[in-house]
Amino acid sequence: MSREIKKGTVIHRGSLDCTGLLLVRSGQLRAYILSDEGREITIYRLIEMDVCLFSASCIMRNIQFDISIEAERDTQVWVIPADFYRELMEESAAVANYTNRLMSGRFSEVMWLMEQILWKRLDQRLADFLLQESVLEGETVLPITHEKIANHLGSAREVVTRMLRYFQGEGLVKLSRGCVELTDLRGLSALSGR
Repeated sequence: MSREIKKGTVIHRGSLDCTGLLLVRSGQLRAYILSDEGREITIYRLIEMDVCLFSASCIMRNIQFDISIEAERDTQVWVIPADFYRELMEESAAVANYTNRLMSGRFSEVMWLMEQILWKRLDQRLADFLLQESVLEGETVLPITHEKIANHLGSAREVVTRMLRYFQGEGLVKLSRGCVELTDLRGLSALSGR
C-alpha cells in the first residue's frame, strides 16, 4: 500500500505501534528516540529506497524498540503490513536472511552512534553533523534551527547555540535566523576528524 506523509508528521511512536515495514519511495524519514524528559536523538535517517524495519518491530519476537519515526520532508512510502511480512519471513529463508542483514546494519548504526556520543566531543559531532546535512541537502546553506540540530545530536539547544557561535567566530559557519551557512568545509572536516 502506498502512503504520502507530510513533513513533520510522526508516523510511528515506539513499541506500541506496529505500522508495518516502510520502504521509502521519495523524501526523507528520521528515526529517533525520545527520553522521559522529552529530549530527542536521531538514530538514523532513511532516504529513497531505504527500508525501515523498526516500524514493524512487532514481527520480531522478544524485541521491542521505542523508536519514533518522523517525516523530515514530504515523503512517499510503500507500507508492507507487519502480518504479511511476518508470513514472508517464515516461508522464505531469503526474506529472513535479508531481515537479519537489515537488523544487523541498523544495530551497527546505533552502536556507531553510541560510540560518537560516548567518546567524541560535541564540537566534533556538530561539525560532522553539519557536513552530513550539507551532503543530504546538496547545499552549504542549511535551513535548520539550533533546536533541530540539538534534537539530532541529543543535546540542549543552548549548548548547540554556544557551539555554533564559537564556529562562527572561527569562520567555519555563518549564522542567520533558521539557517546555518557552512563557510569553511575543510575546517569543519578537520574538526570532525574525517
